Amino acid sequence: MDPGALTTLLVAATAAGWVDAVVGGGGLLLLPALLIAAPGLALPVALGTNKFAAIAGTATAAVTYARRTKIDWRLAGPAAGLAVVMAGVGAALAGMVPGRAYRPVVLAVLVAVALFVTLRPRLGVVAEPSKRTGGRVAVAVAVAGGVIALYDGLIGPGTGTFLVLTFTALVGADFVHGSAMAKLVNAGTNLGALVVFASAGHVWWTLGAAMAACNVLGAAVGARMALRRGSGFVRVVLLVVVLALVTKLGYDQWLA
Repeated sequence: MDPGALTTLLVAATAAGWVDAVVGGGGLLLLPALLIAAPGLALPVALGTNKFAAIAGTATAAVTYARRTKIDWRLAGPAAGLAVVMAGVGAALAGMVPGRAYRPVVLAVLVAVALFVTLRPRLGVVAEPSKRTGGRVAVAVAVAGGVIALYDGLIGPGTGTFLVLTFTALVGADFVHGSAMAKLVNAGTNLGALVVFASAGHVWWTLGAAMAACNVLGAAVGARMALRRGSGFVRVVLLVVVLALVTKLGYDQWLA
């Protein structure tokens, strides 16, 4: 690979780790950068290599959050375990349905997310413990570990963002604790998908290792910044990332 392209890719991997650790959505940076830096790379190999780099960053962020804040393991643990399985199923099915078929649905959901967060300025800024009932916890586990994890294995853009919104809207977590639980589940989705891609030989291990090292650096910085600056900061980053995702997916759908 050309040294300039490799440098750009590693910078993108660092930035993606930071974005993913704060609010999710790092794949918006990392996967396109990988496809541009290595245009001849088969899509399954690009997806598998991306998952190898991403799991290093999400695991780093998850450990950082776990050490510095309280995590509801009764919620995050089962969701992460289910996510490993469902993301693996999604990865096994990846490629059967073209990405263009998913984009209108994902775009509609992202626009709804942006409106929801904008119109509810207190969402995720202050925790709402009264929402954490047994029924809501069960629904959150099913949505995060089942539906969103399956989506991540299939296509992926915005997974971390959807996870954060699940934990804030359904069980009343603030954005910092929602991001912490999202990282645990996202590590599970990345692991499940990576196992499937690796078993099929769809991982470029040497390049993935270099990307993973940079992703870890960005994730460590991002998680510490989110913990230090609080839920208001995470909310702003969330809206910026959602807008970027809508722009990118809209371009891919109608202009690319």
